[in-house]
Amino acid sequence: MSVLDYFRATSVPVPSALAVQPASATYVQEPEKIGLLVTEELDKALEEAKKKVASIAKDCRLKNRKFRDIEFDLENDVKKCLHGVSGAEFNPSDVRHVTDIFENPRFVEDGYSSSDVVQGAISDCWFVSALATMATCAGLMEKLCVARDEQVGVYGFVFLRDMRWVSIVIDDLLFTSIPKWEELNYAEKELYHHDKDKYNASARKGSKTLYFAKSGTEGETWVPLIEKAYAKLHGDYASLGWGYASEAIEDLTGAVCSFIPSQDILDRDKFWTEELLKANKDRLFGCSTRRLDSTRSGVSNATIDGVYAGHAYSVLRAVEVKGKRFVVVRNPWGKTEWTGPWSDGSKEWTKEWLEVLPELDHTFGNDGQFVMEYKDFLACWTDIDRTILFNSTWVMSSQWLEVTTRPLPSAWSFGDVSFTISMTKPSTAVIVLSQLDTRYFSDISGRSRWSLDFALYKQGETEMLAQSVHARYFSRSVNLEIQLEAGEYVVHVRIDRQYWREKDYFEQLSENWDEQKLARVMTERAKSRSIASNFKAETEVNNIPIPLNVLAGQTLTQLEEKAKAAAAALTVVAIAEAAPTTTTTTSTTTSTTTVVVNNTPVPSAVPTNSAAGPLATGDPTTGSVDVSTTAAPAAPATDAKPTDPGDRGTIFLGLRVYTNRDAPAVLVGQLRHEMGTSFAGLSLAGNVV
Repeated sequence: MSVLDYFRATSVPVPSALAVQPASATYVQEPEKIGLLVTEELDKALEEAKKKVASIAKDCRLKNRKFRDIEFDLENDVKKCLHGVSGAEFNPSDVRHVTDIFENPRFVEDGYSSSDVVQGAISDCWFVSALATMATCAGLMEKLCVARDEQVGVYGFVFLRDMRWVSIVIDDLLFTSIPKWEELNYAEKELYHHDKDKYNASARKGSKTLYFAKSGTEGETWVPLIEKAYAKLHGDYASLGWGYASEAIEDLTGAVCSFIPSQDILDRDKFWTEELLKANKDRLFGCSTRRLDSTRSGVSNATIDGVYAGHAYSVLRAVEVKGKRFVVVRNPWGKTEWTGPWSDGSKEWTKEWLEVLPELDHTFGNDGQFVMEYKDFLACWTDIDRTILFNSTWVMSSQWLEVTTRPLPSAWSFGDVSFTISMTKPSTAVIVLSQLDTRYFSDISGRSRWSLDFALYKQGETEMLAQSVHARYFSRSVNLEIQLEAGEYVVHVRIDRQYWREKDYFEQLSENWDEQKLARVMTERAKSRSIASNFKAETEVNNIPIPLNVLAGQTLTQLEEKAKAAAAALTVVAIAEAAPTTTTTTSTTTSTTTVVVNNTPVPSAVPTNSAAGPLATGDPTTGSVDVSTTAAPAAPATDAKPTDPGDRGTIFLGLRVYTNRDAPAVLVGQLRHEMGTSFAGLSLAGNVV
């Protein structure tokens, strides 16, 4: 059956683009991302953070100064560190070094504990809950802060962002909620009998003065400093005002999270024995309940027996004792607990049951920690987040692509992108499909928000092996855990989108945005997008910073001469590759054209007397190149109203595959170009002559 015959038989209109067959682009995984050992990649980031901290500490001692982070200076660049591009959200009173806040500060004392974690002024319960959950798993928190010099005030952390480990270095300045003495009014000074020393010694000391997160152990600083490092990773504190605890744990550990609706659990006994009892061993759990509708009750902040809806809680442990199953849970606020059965001091705690408190590792008190029976746990919480942790027995392969989707309205369909997974040996596999972490640049993340799912096939077979596990709509990733045999597999991706901003939202809103902050945000977006194999660097020229190691030790004149020489060499290559390599297979019904895509970006050269413009010009229809043309000198740059390429209808997708260490996966991504013929091509699978 031919393409035209197929459309006639099915009464589907023949797309006008059918006269021109689509060209599919294939992107082979970069060698360094094949079989990347999770722990080795982490070790590289750890080493980088340690080197930075050691270098800064040495330099500060030579200068006799405490470290001040010019990239995230809370005191001198308050707005950039606190707020996004759209304006103010917080109003701390002061900024102080931890050595001024505490009499005897120490990063951690007697190990990490969930009771150390207390949420502050920002709505980052999801992040703070993640910290509390991780603190119950021995050895995890030590991997975050990898180096520090508490005297100098420099701390090095590592986080995972878009499948890449990133080192973040910060100073020890923190926002506080208590103003300087001189800023008090007369009545406030009267409370301290006009005694400045008394005010400074009492009101301006201790954890109670911190504006954001704090430790429940007086003098400990690990909680506010990790929160600060995470805020720097994403640009500002305001960026932490929303999220899911499971995604925070992914960022903190490199793990993979899954969303489990509690009412969908098929076998509750199996979930208890095979999942919850393994809490804080090779997996972590969080829980929450969806917001309640206040239409009937008129109560906007109603609770379920003391549990707040839309708020993230930590699962600390699951314990089976005397024939009963208990789950110990914690509120990141460090107060306000469950008031139902088995709550602190409830009637269930008879003398007999009080004896099991040590086995539960629980004590009564309004500290945010509480006990629930398993059946009540499932009845109360609507959402359970499970995070699988990886060790050195696993490797990860990954690849990112920028994917163009069909504009709305169009069918919700597979076919925009697929990935091939090659396995040389059988292995347990965790397949994860992700979109970019847009937290840093959420204000300019585009007009659309996206939902993902995928189907897995053995290459050449028509029966589906498995589908990705259902996730929250618009969640950052979806995944599948499966046992794979040696062979080739195809991942077919389905992308759904929803417009939630106006088409010209950027132009409408940017007039009121801080341009310096906007420039930082646009730079971070460009850096994130650059992970894609088909990233178009020419679209982000103004937003990508020049790495210092590229400039190091060389004058701009030297670099310019090198660029000119490289451009001349590339021009010769460009002439040779100007015409695409084509292979045509002809039959009575169909012709297929394959275009070989060179995925190596070719930079354009800039002449010495020009700020912009190509050194070589040519006729794209003939492939001829004129290397003698020189662009005219550019006019001096002037400030202009911020512009943005806008929503191109694209999404940046990454596939990562975790497998056994001795069976790394190799990935190849495929895109299709011609929108109008994609449905025809997919529908004809197995029917092509």
